[in-house]
Amino acid sequence: MSQDENARLHAIIEGRVQAVGFRNFVQQNANAMDLTGWVRNRYDGTVEVIAEGPRRNLENLLSHLRRGPRSANVMGVSPQWQAATGEFDRFQVRMTR
Repeated sequence: MSQDENARLHAIIEGRVQAVGFRNFVQQNANAMDLTGWVRNRYDGTVEVIAEGPRRNLENLLSHLRRGPRSANVMGVSPQWQAATGEFDRFQVRMTR
């Protein structure tokens, strides 16, 4: 797969990642990279991200997820790569699940 081909990144982020502006941080970065998808808090204290777009942009987003905003303490990121579906038209924050 070339770096310009669209792909899907599904990532679970662990650590101190809730109540620290993490979802807004992800949304701002995803929008700046022209990615589509969503981010949400999960009841287990993790944050879940699904993003689609050019593979190089998703790799860039993944590096941001590993750092997080200044107030976060990211302990781990579990990324999964999948084929893009094209189902999203923007990047949004979703409700906790």
